[in-house]
Amino acid sequence: MTAVAPTSGPTAGGTTVTITGTGFTGATKVAFGQVAATSFTVVSATKITAVSPPEAASMQTVFVTTAGGTSTPVVAVVVFFFDAPVPTVTAVDPTSGPTAGGTTVTITGTGFTGAGEVTFGRLAATSVTVVSATKITAVAPAQAAGTRAVTVTTAGGTNAPLAGDQFTYKGAAPSITTITPTSGPPAGGTTVTITGTGFTGATKVTFGRLAATSFTVVSATKIIAVAPAQAAGIRALTVTTSGATNTPLAGDLFTYEA
Repeated sequence: MTAVAPTSGPTAGGTTVTITGTGFTGATKVAFGQVAATSFTVVSATKITAVSPPEAASMQTVFVTTAGGTSTPVVAVVVFFFDAPVPTVTAVDPTSGPTAGGTTVTITGTGFTGAGEVTFGRLAATSVTVVSATKITAVAPAQAAGTRAVTVTTAGGTNAPLAGDQFTYKGAAPSITTITPTSGPPAGGTTVTITGTGFTGATKVTFGRLAATSFTVVSATKIIAVAPAQAAGIRALTVTTSGATNTPLAGDLFTYEA
């Protein structure tokens, strides 16, 4: 034997390999390592075509057997590499969880056999269970609010991030306990101090349906907002963050006094 081409194919098998050499007439067997080819055809005394069998990711010497014996391994020229497939992620469920981590996420896709690592962004999952070649369960690690790509790494490589593998970390929903003052003129302009929890990264403050003229997040428990102009009446204040919007309660009511 002098050469095989191509020299690699998937672990699922099915690659048609051309084997060149001498003395192939009457060949009775072609093997990839210790596993027989799925099928083979003796084209001539110097050429055989064989279909690679399914095999684990590995390097295997190709052998040809005839009545005269079995070819001597020549590792430099007659080896075939069974390449593990690059995994793909098609979906994650659920698609979001708290910044504290701990969410058990089911990942579906392909090529997961032998997966060695699952990451959420740049951080490794707290734990990983490979259920099958198409399913993994992984526990999300703690990290800051935001959207992260979920990646799976195997011997075949790491999946390219796509739309279906996104996991969003959400902060805890904010809550409002008090506002000071609790009233102001319809013309707006009242500076209101809002106290509560979960205000970090607030993106919006509203008085009823109208956004505050401006607001400043002082801390995770304090916001200063300027009331917008609107008609006389009672309005609930809401604070929106990546985690959600607070549920209006008695402590967050602001009265526009005529």
